[in-house]
Amino acid sequence: MADNKEISSVHSEGDTDLTVSGLWRTVIAWLGGTLALIPIFFASQLPIELGWAIFTEQGMAFALGLALAIIFIKSPFRNGAPRVTVPIYDGFLALLGLGAGLWLAVRYPALQESLFELRSEAAAIGTILIPLTVEAIRRTAGWSLTFIMLSFIVYALMGHHVPGLFQANENSIEYLTSTLAADSVAILGLPLTIVVIVVLPFVFFGQLLLKGGASEWFTNIATALIGRSRGGSAKIAVIASGLFGAISGTAVSNVASTGLITIPLMKKGGYEPRVAGAFEAVASTGGQIMPPIMGAAAFLMAEILEIGYTEVVVAAIIPALLYYVAVFVYADLEAAKKNIQPVPEELIPPLARTMKEGWFFMVPFAVLIYALFWMNKAPETAALWSGASVVIINWIFGYKGKRMRVTEIIYAVRDTGVRGGSEIVIIGAMAGVIIGILGATGLGEAMTQALVTIGEGNLAALLALTAVICIILGMGMPTTAIYLLVSIIAAPPLVKLGINPLAAHMYVFYFGIVSLITPPVAIAAFVAANLAGANPMATAVTSVRLGWTALVVPVMFVMSPNLIMQGEPFNIMVAFVTAVAGVWVTTCGIQGYFVRTLNPLMRLAFMSGGIMLLIPNEAFASAIYLEIAGLAITVLAVGWEWMAKRKMQPA
Repeated sequence: MADNKEISSVHSEGDTDLTVSGLWRTVIAWLGGTLALIPIFFASQLPIELGWAIFTEQGMAFALGLALAIIFIKSPFRNGAPRVTVPIYDGFLALLGLGAGLWLAVRYPALQESLFELRSEAAAIGTILIPLTVEAIRRTAGWSLTFIMLSFIVYALMGHHVPGLFQANENSIEYLTSTLAADSVAILGLPLTIVVIVVLPFVFFGQLLLKGGASEWFTNIATALIGRSRGGSAKIAVIASGLFGAISGTAVSNVASTGLITIPLMKKGGYEPRVAGAFEAVASTGGQIMPPIMGAAAFLMAEILEIGYTEVVVAAIIPALLYYVAVFVYADLEAAKKNIQPVPEELIPPLARTMKEGWFFMVPFAVLIYALFWMNKAPETAALWSGASVVIINWIFGYKGKRMRVTEIIYAVRDTGVRGGSEIVIIGAMAGVIIGILGATGLGEAMTQALVTIGEGNLAALLALTAVICIILGMGMPTTAIYLLVSIIAAPPLVKLGINPLAAHMYVFYFGIVSLITPPVAIAAFVAANLAGANPMATAVTSVRLGWTALVVPVMFVMSPNLIMQGEPFNIMVAFVTAVAGVWVTTCGIQGYFVRTLNPLMRLAFMSGGIMLLIPNEAFASAIYLEIAGLAITVLAVGWEWMAKRKMQPA
């Protein structure tokens, strides 16, 4: 466990969502704790053991009601406004949301059995839940996601007036609201189920690690390992933020937490504020694509594609490595170019002491991997085992001599529901509403047909259009919301055109995630810029330069799935080696530095050779020749620069 100062900061951070006082503070804590217990209840297989005939959808309806109540209590009508007391109207909305969720949970079996006869009752529930979900989305995710949801609702009501391919099936308001509320493929469908059953246990796992002091240990171990190398402060940020970002499930909150430590460290080391902010934003965003957890998106992808979780994790390894190779190379070259020194010796903790203090934090990850890969346990079960191991090892060993208290476990349960958990439950409900509308109106089939028509004529145009759509849809949203949305809208056309389904889903996921660092709404970069005291747009542009592989590699693994481990072992190895070389050389060209500052012609040579090396040799018929040309250009450019550097050394 962390020292007293850190525990205090953790508790105060956990209380930022509990600014209301008195009775409301107690109410929201109980609601959050109850929400966190729902996935534990189902993951523990307790209903089966007790012989209770409970539909999963009943638990999802209860979770939705709890999430609505939490949001209307803690989130004011105007985003960013302070909240000390809860207005009467928000108290009423919280009670209304909780009541509607409970109503749907209790009546779901009857509604499923006799929806035609009970359509009016289902419509009444939908009339309450859908508008409350829209307002909850506005208060938590902002107007961009709210606008998307409202657009789909308006289309469901008015789409039958649209001429041509996108003309919707005409449905009555009663039919739409009842179907969206009570159908198992709408608001209570797969997205909400995955979020509650699978994602929330990992949020709980992350909260236990945070309360136990793991975030401090990640930073300390990274400092001890590479703090003495040039640009060590940026490399520390990359490792620490990447590791914790993979667990946290949201790049923005990761920036806001780890950035408080890493950004000042980088600025003190000599990095410009915009560069320091960019490194933090890119590293935290990269955590969302890092296996084995990938911000919980790996589990969503496995469920949606109906494939093994292991297959998703294996596919994500090479793209994630290429992403972080580029960031590390950029950090090293920036340090060489600007003569940035290592972290001061007095700030580097001894490696042996650091390992002794927190080596046991690796045990929960070992438990997670063992449960998933060797015992083939469900992800939610593996997450609970890992969470339990955090508590057990902390009680046995303690972090810096202090052990996790029972109150901190209670805080972890509370914060799982209150901080982040309620928001992603609402986003899961929103995704379910969109899926229900796509099915009820026929819009999903029409969109797929339109995009397939574009792709049949020009696959490159379809990929470019899909990338733009994913970046727009992903603006300002957490990882789970981004993937749920883009997998619904953007992935099916790619699959229908014959692209490997896993490659298609990885493609849309990557371009959805990259929206977090891509202007104009690069929210992770903007938060990092605020912490760094830098210009937000300049920080976002620098972030794109650092994370450029996220824009290029997805195109490569769609053209040839070797980069996601889909192919012969030899071809995969060749693709990986040439891709690493390509990323390294291209990053040198983007940075404008290798062993010395590159002139414009040499920058072009490095970037051209690197991009050619990135192209898999099975991408198209003559790709092998392009790769050979890239190798030749790279060897000549690297050789020229080495020779020029050696000639300069005697002088």
